[in-house]
Amino acid sequence: MKAKPGISGLYAVTPNITDTEELLRKTRLVLQGGARVLQYRNKSADAKLKSQQAQALRKLTREFGTTYIVNDDVRLATQVDADGVHLGGDDGSMAEARALLGSQKLIGVSCYNQPSLAHEAVKQGADYVAFGAFFPSSVKPGAVKAEAAMLQTARLELKVPIVAIGGITLANCPVLIQAGADALAVISALFDAPDIEVAAREFSTLFSRT
Repeated sequence: MKAKPGISGLYAVTPNITDTEELLRKTRLVLQGGARVLQYRNKSADAKLKSQQAQALRKLTREFGTTYIVNDDVRLATQVDADGVHLGGDDGSMAEARALLGSQKLIGVSCYNQPSLAHEAVKQGADYVAFGAFFPSSVKPGAVKAEAAMLQTARLELKVPIVAIGGITLANCPVLIQAGADALAVISALFDAPDIEVAAREFSTLFSRT
């Protein structure tokens, strides 16, 4: 049986971009810079645009051999044969997602600043968990605050990859890696960078130093 893809290193999350060609241009630079995981996330697009963009990104991630995750939408993840789905607190049950995706796809779960959610998610079969926001986020300005120390505890208690998210930049992320994050989920500091490929490479290089 084929092993599931891994979750580690730079975990790029797409911003809300309606221009698909621009989305692909920026994402290609992110992947060229070494992102090992890409999550398609677009909270403003309609179903037709999401389907088009998700399909195009599936093709691009295959070109680079990048693990491809779809945010929130299990059916869309199935439709485009993504490597998995990422579920927030209101995105349906783990059991429903697993039934649709099958055993070989990844399911990640947002656990915010609550270790109890992570333990329950892992018990139900989550392949990775995400904590945050660790820093103020322009994408989610009202997000709950998580402390880096919780990563240290989670690293000792959980046997799945741990993703850190929320306002992450090159300047503030080393503490998260040192605390135990296996992957850093980044949006603005990548896609809004003056040189996207260089920014992605700098994030990726941080993991090779640890």
